[in-house]
Amino acid sequence: MDDPACASAPRTDAAPTKTALVVGANGFLAGYLIAALRRHGWRVLRGIRDTHRPLRADERRADLARMTSPQDWRDTLRGVDAVINAAGILRETGAQTFQAIHVDGPLALARACVDGGVPRFVQLSALGEPADGEFIASKHRFDEALLQLPLSAVALRPSVVYAASGSYGGTSLLRALAAFPGRHLLPGDGRWPLQPVAAEDLGEIAARAAGGAQRGVYEIGAPQPLSLREYQATWRRWLRIDGDATVAFPESLVSLQVAIGERLGRGPVGETMWRMLRRGNVTRPGAHARVRADFDHAPVALDEALAATPSQVQDRWQAQLYFLAPSLPVAIVALWLISAAAGWLTPAATIEAMVAGSPLAHWQPVALARVTAGLDAALALGLLFGWRPRLMLGLMGFSVLAYTLAFGALLPGQWLDPLGGLAKNLVLLPALAVAWVLAERR
Repeated sequence: MDDPACASAPRTDAAPTKTALVVGANGFLAGYLIAALRRHGWRVLRGIRDTHRPLRADERRADLARMTSPQDWRDTLRGVDAVINAAGILRETGAQTFQAIHVDGPLALARACVDGGVPRFVQLSALGEPADGEFIASKHRFDEALLQLPLSAVALRPSVVYAASGSYGGTSLLRALAAFPGRHLLPGDGRWPLQPVAAEDLGEIAARAAGGAQRGVYEIGAPQPLSLREYQATWRRWLRIDGDATVAFPESLVSLQVAIGERLGRGPVGETMWRMLRRGNVTRPGAHARVRADFDHAPVALDEALAATPSQVQDRWQAQLYFLAPSLPVAIVALWLISAAAGWLTPAATIEAMVAGSPLAHWQPVALARVTAGLDAALALGLLFGWRPRLMLGLMGFSVLAYTLAFGALLPGQWLDPLGGLAKNLVLLPALAVAWVLAERR
């Protein structure tokens, strides 16, 4: 991002016939890395874990939790000239442990590179102290093991990574806090220093590393640190949201929320990220100059990066929907459970009186009410526990549409119910459609 004209021009420092394997290709950072590699003339293979479908021509199997010996990677590395490992997890779930994903799997991959003659390995690690938590400690254990192998390798350790074109995890949360209506929200007093890195800059450095010969660990950060308060204020200005006033939440309250989220396995910020933030996430003196000297490129300051990509209305939508989006499925689940309870608990005589004189009176209305109540409960529980949410929301929308058409035709008086009756479905149907769209999180 040093020169926009240069950034958009194709690179020629890697031969077009060279092939790079990007492990963790479905992650947030990988997209920027793949784009940079292609600008430099690389053919890119996407290493992915999900192999429940046939692999596409540009995909290779790369399951770090299961491919734990060099032999497992032999076919994946066929024809590969460089490996870039962008895989990582923030929380452990089942077989996806820090040791497996950050150490054992990548080490088997690196040893396979040695055995198979793959000449270059680039590791996307993380800036921080091992004492911050196992996320950082495991990343650094692999960095050290990688650099002891007889392999041309480099480990890149970025500070907080952001992108104007999108966000994920903790960066989405920080953007949402900055975009809060009225005044932006700060965890603590916002004094902690960061050296945020644009994802485009990190992708460019990694692509240059893939075609280079640098060795060792490189800490990647902006030219100068800025406080979390300054970071948030810069994003708020970029989003074109008025008001500089802040609301600072006590550290103890944030720590409690983080601890609850960690126990539940939910939330964008885990305890490791919270400790990293409070410690300050900055590079060592001279790190920025070293990166520029060795890669002929270095991250620019946050305000400079954002100035190159003006915000649009969809950026404000994304930031301000962050806290609203989760509330919509919760409200839908509550409504469906209430509907189920009403279908089960409403006396039979009341149901029969409601449909008296209409064609529904001949359709066993009590049994119909009980069955549809069971369907409502099943859909609500499926959505509540996250089982194929788009399918659950789609079935909910279909059922509401069916109820509306059937009751609207057979019980037209329901349209004029003083409490809304069928008329409420005119709002509910688009709400379900919005929830269906927002259910796609990546």
